[in-house]
Amino acid sequence: MSTTADSPAGLLRGAVVGLGMMGRHHARVLQTSGVVTFAGAVDPEGDRHGAVRDPDAVFPTIRTLLEHGRPDLAIVAVPTEDHLAAAVELAEAGVHVLIEKPLAESPERARALVDAIRTAGVHGAVGLVERCNPALIELRRRVQAGQLGQVFHVATERLGPFPARIRDVGVVKDLATHDLDLVGWLGGGVTTLSAQTQHRMNRPHEDLVNVVGRLEGGATFTTMVDWLSPTKVRQTRVLGERGMLVADTLTADLTFYANGEVTSDWDSMRSLRGVSEGDVTRYALSRREPLLAELEGFVALIGGEADPQAVTLEEGLAVVDLAEAVLRSAQSQETVHVLPSRGTRPDAGTGHGSGAAGNAGGNPAPSVPAPAAGGPR
Repeated sequence: MSTTADSPAGLLRGAVVGLGMMGRHHARVLQTSGVVTFAGAVDPEGDRHGAVRDPDAVFPTIRTLLEHGRPDLAIVAVPTEDHLAAAVELAEAGVHVLIEKPLAESPERARALVDAIRTAGVHGAVGLVERCNPALIELRRRVQAGQLGQVFHVATERLGPFPARIRDVGVVKDLATHDLDLVGWLGGGVTTLSAQTQHRMNRPHEDLVNVVGRLEGGATFTTMVDWLSPTKVRQTRVLGERGMLVADTLTADLTFYANGEVTSDWDSMRSLRGVSEGDVTRYALSRREPLLAELEGFVALIGGEADPQAVTLEEGLAVVDLAEAVLRSAQSQETVHVLPSRGTRPDAGTGHGSGAAGNAGGNPAPSVPAPAAGGPR
Protein backbone atom coordinates (compact mmCIF):
# COMPACT_ATOMS: atom_id res chain seq x y z
CA MET A 1 0.00 0.00 0.00
CA SER A 2 1.33 3.40 -1.01
CA THR A 3 1.76 6.08 1.66
CA THR A 4 2.76 9.72 1.81
CA ALA A 5 6.21 8.67 2.98
CA ASP A 6 6.63 6.78 -0.30
CA SER A 7 5.83 9.90 -2.37
CA PRO A 8 8.59 12.07 -3.84
CA ALA A 9 9.79 14.58 -1.26
CA GLY A 10 7.01 13.42 1.05
CA LEU A 11 4.30 15.06 -1.07
CA LEU A 12 0.68 14.39 -0.22
CA ARG A 13 -1.13 11.86 -2.37
CA GLY A 14 -4.18 13.29 -4.14
CA ALA A 15 -7.09 11.62 -5.93
CA VAL A 16 -10.19 12.80 -7.77
CA VAL A 17 -13.66 11.31 -7.57
CA GLY A 18 -15.55 11.89 -10.80
CA LEU A 19 -14.00 12.29 -14.26
CA GLY A 20 -16.66 14.44 -15.88
CA MET A 21 -16.41 18.03 -17.08
CA MET A 22 -14.62 19.34 -13.99
CA GLY A 23 -13.11 16.11 -12.71
CA ARG A 24 -11.02 15.55 -15.81
CA HIS A 25 -9.38 18.97 -15.34
CA HIS A 26 -8.72 18.21 -11.68
CA ALA A 27 -7.13 14.93 -12.78
CA ARG A 28 -4.82 16.81 -15.14
CA VAL A 29 -3.77 19.25 -12.43
CA LEU A 30 -3.21 16.49 -9.86
CA GLN A 31 -0.94 14.67 -12.33
CA THR A 32 1.08 17.69 -13.47
CA SER A 33 1.17 20.20 -10.62
CA GLY A 34 4.14 18.90 -8.65
CA VAL A 35 2.15 19.92 -5.56
CA VAL A 36 0.93 16.36 -4.90
CA THR A 37 1.50 12.91 -6.29
CA PHE A 38 -1.39 11.31 -8.12
CA ALA A 39 -3.15 8.56 -6.17
CA GLY A 40 -5.84 7.71 -8.71
CA ALA A 41 -9.31 8.57 -9.97
CA VAL A 42 -12.75 7.13 -9.33
CA ASP A 43 -15.52 6.93 -11.92
CA PRO A 44 -17.91 4.03 -12.47
CA GLU A 45 -17.99 4.89 -16.19
CA GLY A 46 -14.22 4.83 -16.47
CA ASP A 47 -11.94 7.43 -18.03
CA ARG A 48 -14.13 8.41 -20.98
CA HIS A 49 -12.20 11.66 -21.58
CA GLY A 50 -8.72 10.12 -21.45
CA ALA A 51 -7.75 12.29 -18.47
CA VAL A 52 -5.62 9.74 -16.60
CA ARG A 53 -2.25 8.65 -17.95
CA ASP A 54 -2.20 5.26 -16.24
CA PRO A 55 -5.34 3.15 -16.90
CA ASP A 56 -4.58 1.14 -13.77
CA ALA A 57 -5.08 4.30 -11.69
CA VAL A 58 -8.80 4.50 -12.55
CA PHE A 59 -11.12 2.76 -10.09
CA PRO A 60 -14.86 2.05 -10.26
CA THR A 61 -15.61 2.92 -6.64
CA ILE A 62 -14.18 4.87 -3.73
CA ARG A 63 -13.82 1.58 -1.85
CA THR A 64 -11.49 0.12 -4.49
CA LEU A 65 -9.43 3.33 -4.48
CA LEU A 66 -9.05 3.09 -0.71
CA GLU A 67 -8.13 -0.59 -0.91
CA HIS A 68 -5.40 0.22 -3.42
CA GLY A 69 -3.90 2.81 -1.07
CA ARG A 70 -5.62 5.56 0.86
CA PRO A 71 -4.90 9.03 -0.55
CA ASP A 72 -4.23 11.96 1.76
CA LEU A 73 -6.71 14.17 -0.07
CA ALA A 74 -9.44 13.80 -2.65
CA ILE A 75 -11.33 16.21 -4.86
CA VAL A 76 -15.04 15.40 -5.07
CA ALA A 77 -16.28 16.27 -8.57
CA VAL A 78 -19.32 14.01 -8.91
CA PRO A 79 -22.86 15.34 -9.59
CA THR A 80 -24.09 17.57 -6.76
CA GLU A 81 -26.65 15.02 -5.57
CA ASP A 82 -23.79 12.56 -4.91
CA HIS A 83 -21.52 14.95 -2.95
CA LEU A 84 -22.72 13.92 0.49
CA ALA A 85 -22.25 10.18 0.07
CA ALA A 86 -18.83 10.53 -1.58
CA ALA A 87 -17.51 13.07 0.94
CA VAL A 88 -18.72 11.05 3.93
CA GLU A 89 -17.09 7.83 2.67
CA LEU A 90 -13.79 9.60 2.10
CA ALA A 91 -13.84 11.56 5.36
CA GLU A 92 -14.62 8.49 7.43
CA ALA A 93 -11.57 6.85 5.86
CA GLY A 94 -9.41 9.77 7.02
CA VAL A 95 -9.14 11.53 3.64
CA HIS A 96 -9.21 15.35 3.45
CA VAL A 97 -11.85 16.49 0.94
CA LEU A 98 -12.11 19.41 -1.47
CA ILE A 99 -15.70 19.45 -2.72
CA GLU A 100 -16.75 21.11 -5.95
CA LYS A 101 -19.41 23.78 -5.62
CA PRO A 102 -22.19 23.73 -4.69
CA LEU A 103 -21.43 21.94 -1.46
CA ALA A 104 -24.73 20.03 -1.72
CA GLU A 105 -28.12 20.37 -3.38
CA SER A 106 -29.87 21.68 -0.25
CA PRO A 107 -28.92 23.49 2.98
CA GLU A 108 -29.91 20.44 5.02
CA ARG A 109 -27.62 18.08 3.12
CA ALA A 110 -24.86 20.70 3.09
CA ARG A 111 -25.02 20.93 6.88
CA ALA A 112 -24.99 17.13 7.15
CA LEU A 113 -21.88 17.10 4.96
CA VAL A 114 -20.11 19.72 7.09
CA ASP A 115 -20.99 17.87 10.27
CA ALA A 116 -19.69 14.57 8.88
CA ILE A 117 -16.35 16.07 7.86
CA ARG A 118 -15.87 17.77 11.23
CA THR A 119 -16.83 14.59 13.09
CA ALA A 120 -14.28 12.64 11.05
CA GLY A 121 -11.57 15.13 12.06
CA VAL A 122 -10.35 15.84 8.54
CA HIS A 123 -10.00 19.09 6.64
CA GLY A 124 -12.58 20.20 4.10
CA ALA A 125 -12.86 23.03 1.59
CA VAL A 126 -15.12 24.06 -1.29
CA GLY A 127 -14.19 24.47 -4.95
CA LEU A 128 -15.38 28.01 -5.62
CA VAL A 129 -12.56 28.41 -8.10
CA GLU A 130 -13.45 31.91 -9.30
CA ARG A 131 -11.78 33.23 -6.14
CA CYS A 132 -8.54 31.95 -7.65
CA ASN A 133 -8.97 33.87 -10.91
CA PRO A 134 -6.04 36.33 -11.13
CA ALA A 135 -8.25 39.18 -12.39
CA LEU A 136 -10.64 38.82 -9.45
CA ILE A 137 -7.83 38.46 -6.91
CA GLU A 138 -6.31 41.72 -8.14
CA LEU A 139 -9.70 43.44 -8.34
CA ARG A 140 -10.41 42.56 -4.71
CA ARG A 141 -6.95 43.72 -3.63
CA ARG A 142 -7.50 47.10 -5.28
CA VAL A 143 -10.98 47.52 -3.82
CA GLN A 144 -9.71 46.73 -0.33
CA ALA A 145 -6.79 49.14 -0.83
CA GLY A 146 -9.31 51.93 -1.47
CA GLN A 147 -8.71 52.54 -5.17
CA LEU A 148 -12.43 53.04 -5.81
CA GLY A 149 -13.20 54.85 -2.57
CA GLN A 150 -16.69 54.01 -1.38
CA VAL A 151 -18.15 51.04 -3.25
CA PHE A 152 -21.58 51.72 -4.76
CA HIS A 153 -22.41 48.57 -6.70
CA VAL A 154 -21.16 45.06 -7.55
CA ALA A 155 -22.42 43.44 -10.75
CA THR A 156 -21.74 40.01 -12.20
CA GLU A 157 -22.72 38.40 -15.51
CA ARG A 158 -22.32 34.69 -16.24
CA LEU A 159 -23.99 33.86 -19.54
CA GLY A 160 -23.66 31.07 -22.06
CA PRO A 161 -25.20 28.02 -23.75
CA PHE A 162 -26.64 25.10 -21.80
CA PRO A 163 -24.05 22.51 -20.67
CA ALA A 164 -25.51 19.07 -21.36
CA ARG A 165 -23.56 17.67 -18.39
CA ILE A 166 -26.00 19.22 -15.89
CA ARG A 167 -28.92 17.05 -14.85
CA ASP A 168 -29.54 17.55 -11.15
CA VAL A 169 -29.72 21.33 -10.49
CA GLY A 170 -30.64 24.55 -12.24
CA VAL A 171 -28.59 27.56 -13.16
CA VAL A 172 -28.89 29.00 -9.64
CA LYS A 173 -27.08 26.18 -7.85
CA ASP A 174 -24.74 25.22 -10.69
CA LEU A 175 -23.49 28.65 -11.82
CA ALA A 176 -24.98 31.46 -9.74
CA THR A 177 -23.31 30.01 -6.65
CA HIS A 178 -20.07 31.46 -8.05
CA ASP A 179 -21.62 34.91 -8.28
CA LEU A 180 -23.46 34.81 -4.97
CA ASP A 181 -20.11 34.01 -3.38
CA LEU A 182 -18.25 36.70 -5.34
CA VAL A 183 -20.56 39.62 -4.52
CA GLY A 184 -20.03 39.00 -0.82
CA TRP A 185 -16.32 38.29 -1.18
CA LEU A 186 -15.88 41.57 -3.05
CA GLY A 187 -18.42 43.85 -1.41
CA GLY A 188 -19.59 42.45 1.93
CA GLY A 189 -22.28 40.06 3.11
CA VAL A 190 -25.68 39.98 1.41
CA THR A 191 -28.50 41.41 3.55
CA THR A 192 -31.49 41.39 1.17
CA LEU A 193 -32.17 39.94 -2.27
CA SER A 194 -34.94 39.64 -4.80
CA ALA A 195 -34.85 37.23 -7.73
CA GLN A 196 -36.62 36.38 -10.96
CA THR A 197 -36.16 33.09 -12.83
CA GLN A 198 -37.25 31.70 -16.18
CA HIS A 199 -37.79 28.15 -17.48
CA ARG A 200 -37.30 28.05 -21.26
CA MET A 201 -35.88 24.59 -22.03
CA ASN A 202 -38.61 22.30 -20.70
CA ARG A 203 -36.48 21.19 -17.77
CA PRO A 204 -37.61 20.96 -14.14
CA HIS A 205 -34.97 23.52 -13.13
CA GLU A 206 -34.53 27.18 -14.05
CA ASP A 207 -32.28 28.25 -16.94
CA LEU A 208 -32.09 31.99 -16.20
CA VAL A 209 -31.89 34.02 -13.01
CA ASN A 210 -31.64 37.72 -12.30
CA VAL A 211 -30.87 38.76 -8.71
CA VAL A 212 -30.78 42.23 -7.20
CA GLY A 213 -29.94 42.99 -3.61
CA ARG A 214 -28.08 44.96 -0.98
CA LEU A 215 -24.81 44.30 0.84
CA GLU A 216 -23.82 44.99 4.44
CA GLY A 217 -21.94 48.21 3.71
CA GLY A 218 -24.91 49.72 1.87
CA ALA A 219 -23.78 48.90 -1.68
CA THR A 220 -26.19 47.21 -4.06
CA PHE A 221 -25.54 44.23 -6.32
CA THR A 222 -26.95 42.57 -9.42
CA THR A 223 -26.29 39.08 -10.71
CA MET A 224 -27.39 37.82 -14.14
CA VAL A 225 -26.83 34.15 -14.97
CA ASP A 226 -28.27 32.03 -17.79
CA TRP A 227 -27.92 28.95 -19.96
CA LEU A 228 -29.71 30.62 -22.88
CA SER A 229 -27.12 32.98 -24.40
CA PRO A 230 -25.41 31.98 -27.67
CA THR A 231 -22.06 33.29 -26.46
CA LYS A 232 -20.11 32.94 -23.24
CA VAL A 233 -19.78 36.01 -21.00
CA ARG A 234 -18.02 36.12 -17.63
CA GLN A 235 -17.71 39.63 -16.23
CA THR A 236 -17.54 41.20 -12.78
CA ARG A 237 -17.80 44.98 -12.23
CA VAL A 238 -17.30 47.00 -9.08
CA LEU A 239 -18.41 50.63 -9.23
CA GLY A 240 -17.21 53.18 -6.71
CA GLU A 241 -16.90 56.90 -6.15
CA ARG A 242 -13.62 57.12 -8.10
CA GLY A 243 -14.41 54.87 -11.04
CA MET A 244 -15.06 51.26 -11.98
CA LEU A 245 -12.99 48.06 -12.05
CA VAL A 246 -14.03 45.43 -14.62
CA ALA A 247 -12.76 41.85 -14.58
CA ASP A 248 -13.21 39.52 -17.55
CA THR A 249 -12.72 36.12 -15.98
CA LEU A 250 -12.59 34.27 -19.31
CA THR A 251 -9.43 36.13 -20.29
CA ALA A 252 -8.28 37.07 -16.76
CA ASP A 253 -8.14 40.74 -17.80
CA LEU A 254 -8.68 43.62 -15.38
CA THR A 255 -9.47 47.16 -16.52
CA PHE A 256 -9.90 50.36 -14.51
CA TYR A 257 -12.18 53.11 -15.82
CA ALA A 258 -11.35 56.29 -13.89
CA ASN A 259 -13.81 59.10 -13.42
CA GLY A 260 -13.06 62.20 -15.43
CA GLU A 261 -13.46 65.69 -14.06
CA VAL A 262 -16.53 67.64 -15.13
CA THR A 263 -15.89 71.35 -15.64
CA SER A 264 -18.27 74.07 -16.75
CA ASP A 265 -18.12 77.82 -17.38
CA TRP A 266 -21.84 78.04 -16.71
CA ASP A 267 -22.11 79.53 -13.20
CA SER A 268 -25.41 77.89 -12.36
CA MET A 269 -24.06 74.44 -13.23
CA ARG A 270 -20.84 74.59 -11.22
CA SER A 271 -22.54 73.32 -8.11
CA LEU A 272 -23.71 70.15 -9.89
CA ARG A 273 -21.40 67.16 -9.62
CA GLY A 274 -21.26 64.57 -12.36
CA VAL A 275 -19.11 61.82 -13.82
CA SER A 276 -17.48 61.79 -17.23
CA GLU A 277 -15.09 59.38 -18.96
CA GLY A 278 -11.54 59.53 -17.66
CA ASP A 279 -8.44 57.44 -18.19
CA VAL A 280 -8.71 53.74 -18.96
CA THR A 281 -6.02 51.39 -17.62
CA ARG A 282 -5.67 47.72 -18.46
CA TYR A 283 -3.45 46.02 -15.92
CA ALA A 284 -0.73 43.53 -16.72
CA LEU A 285 -1.34 40.52 -14.50
CA SER A 286 0.62 37.40 -13.73
CA ARG A 287 -1.65 34.56 -14.84
CA ARG A 288 -1.75 31.20 -13.07
CA GLU A 289 -4.26 28.44 -13.61
CA PRO A 290 -7.05 28.87 -11.02
CA LEU A 291 -7.42 25.12 -10.43
CA LEU A 292 -3.71 24.88 -9.59
CA ALA A 293 -3.99 27.81 -7.17
CA GLU A 294 -7.03 26.17 -5.61
CA LEU A 295 -5.12 22.90 -5.10
CA GLU A 296 -2.17 24.75 -3.57
CA GLY A 297 -4.52 26.49 -1.16
CA PHE A 298 -6.05 23.21 -0.06
CA VAL A 299 -2.65 21.61 0.47
CA ALA A 300 -1.66 24.66 2.55
CA LEU A 301 -4.81 24.22 4.63
CA ILE A 302 -3.99 20.56 5.29
CA GLY A 303 -0.45 21.52 6.21
CA GLY A 304 -1.67 23.95 8.85
CA GLU A 305 -0.35 27.12 7.20
CA ALA A 306 -1.51 30.31 8.90
CA ASP A 307 -3.18 31.89 5.86
CA PRO A 308 -4.37 29.19 3.47
CA GLN A 309 -6.05 30.40 0.29
CA ALA A 310 -8.99 28.00 0.53
CA VAL A 311 -12.76 28.47 0.73
CA THR A 312 -14.05 27.08 4.02
CA LEU A 313 -16.91 24.66 4.45
CA GLU A 314 -18.80 27.38 6.31
CA GLU A 315 -18.46 29.76 3.37
CA GLY A 316 -19.61 27.01 1.03
CA LEU A 317 -22.61 26.40 3.28
CA ALA A 318 -23.42 30.13 3.27
CA VAL A 319 -23.53 30.08 -0.53
CA VAL A 320 -25.95 27.12 -0.52
CA ASP A 321 -28.15 29.09 1.88
CA LEU A 322 -28.03 32.10 -0.45
CA ALA A 323 -28.94 29.97 -3.47
CA GLU A 324 -31.92 28.63 -1.55
CA ALA A 325 -32.92 32.22 -0.69
CA VAL A 326 -32.76 33.14 -4.39
CA LEU A 327 -35.08 30.29 -5.34
CA ARG A 328 -37.40 31.14 -2.45
CA SER A 329 -37.57 34.77 -3.59
CA ALA A 330 -38.28 33.78 -7.19
CA GLN A 331 -41.06 31.44 -6.12
CA SER A 332 -42.71 33.84 -3.66
CA GLN A 333 -42.06 37.00 -5.70
CA GLU A 334 -40.93 38.65 -2.48
CA THR A 335 -37.72 40.20 -1.19
CA VAL A 336 -35.84 37.86 1.14
CA HIS A 337 -33.96 39.24 4.14
CA VAL A 338 -30.71 37.37 4.72
CA LEU A 339 -28.66 37.30 7.90
CA PRO A 340 -25.02 37.55 6.74
CA SER A 341 -22.59 34.95 8.00
CA ARG A 342 -19.98 36.37 10.34
CA GLY A 343 -18.27 33.05 10.94
CA THR A 344 -14.52 32.81 11.18
CA ARG A 345 -12.28 30.37 9.39
CA PRO A 346 -12.27 27.36 11.72
CA ASP A 347 -9.64 25.59 9.65
CA ALA A 348 -6.95 28.27 9.95
CA GLY A 349 -6.30 31.96 9.35
CA THR A 350 -8.47 34.32 7.31
CA GLY A 351 -6.78 34.54 3.92
CA HIS A 352 -8.77 34.09 0.75
CA GLY A 353 -12.06 33.31 2.37
CA SER A 354 -12.63 36.29 4.62
CA GLY A 355 -11.27 39.74 5.33
CA ALA A 356 -12.54 43.28 5.17
CA ALA A 357 -14.94 42.57 2.34
CA GLY A 358 -16.88 40.12 4.49
CA ASN A 359 -18.19 36.66 3.77
CA ALA A 360 -20.52 35.54 1.06
CA GLY A 361 -23.59 35.91 3.20
CA GLY A 362 -26.30 33.41 4.05
CA ASN A 363 -27.35 32.07 7.42
CA PRO A 364 -24.87 31.89 10.29
CA ALA A 365 -22.37 29.11 9.82
CA PRO A 366 -22.72 26.15 12.18
CA SER A 367 -20.38 26.14 15.14
CA VAL A 368 -18.20 23.09 14.67
CA PRO A 369 -14.76 22.09 15.94
CA ALA A 370 -11.82 22.18 13.57
CA PRO A 371 -9.38 19.32 13.03
CA ALA A 372 -5.85 19.67 14.30
CA ALA A 373 -3.32 21.17 11.89
CA GLY A 374 -2.33 18.57 9.35
CA GLY A 375 -5.14 16.20 10.35
CA PRO A 376 -4.97 12.45 9.80
CA ARG A 377 -2.72 11.29 7.01
